[in-house]
Amino acid sequence: MHLRPFSLWLCLALLAPAAPLQAHPGGLDQQGGHTDRRTGDYHCHREPCLTLHRQQQQAEQEAADTQRAFSGLYDRDHWPHWIDADRDCQDTRAEVLIATSEIAVTFTSPDHCTVASGRWYDPYTNQTFTRAGDLDMDHFVPLRHAHGHGGDHWDERLRRQFANDPDNLIPVSASANRSKGARSPDQWLPDNRRYWCEYGQHWERIKQRYQLMVTLQEADALKQLLSHCPLAAHP
Repeated sequence: MHLRPFSLWLCLALLAPAAPLQAHPGGLDQQGGHTDRRTGDYHCHREPCLTLHRQQQQAEQEAADTQRAFSGLYDRDHWPHWIDADRDCQDTRAEVLIATSEIAVTFTSPDHCTVASGRWYDPYTNQTFTRAGDLDMDHFVPLRHAHGHGGDHWDERLRRQFANDPDNLIPVSASANRSKGARSPDQWLPDNRRYWCEYGQHWERIKQRYQLMVTLQEADALKQLLSHCPLAAHP
């Protein structure tokens, strides 16, 4: 498996537990670790190396629990989002807010760059909002989830496309979005049960479009969600 430099460094950090500095020759690098000159092993002694070491272990355990491969830690900065693709000063968030509002939106300033108000229905909570600031832009399939299910091998162009794909974005209440986090349908579902059918269909469509891995638990949950669909919705 080809590993990027950051992933390779993290893997080396896992080869041995942290040990007292005086036990290994060589000074510490800027990450707080160093390579033992005698063995070639990399060891963590202080932050941020120790925290990265714990994060790597947790991520590998999560991957093992969900029966999927893992090759590197997720970094949101590697997924460019809220870009201004057409250079009209309205970024992806603004474009989606404008497209999904049930009425004409207002803006925070005359340049029409940032949306201030409109009317948006949040199917997660079955509530309607009029202040853009009360909404988060949720990725149906979260960026962190995509990273752990095949997206970690994508190039920056595809990560940018996924992060700004309007079909993978929906304005919802900030509390609902933060409750969901990066969890899949087997771990989290909207409070509004009447939306479960559409939620499952949408999740499945995004997963298929980007050829992302679906775990057994996730597939079982999707099957249950589709059972909530009206008979006419089934092929």
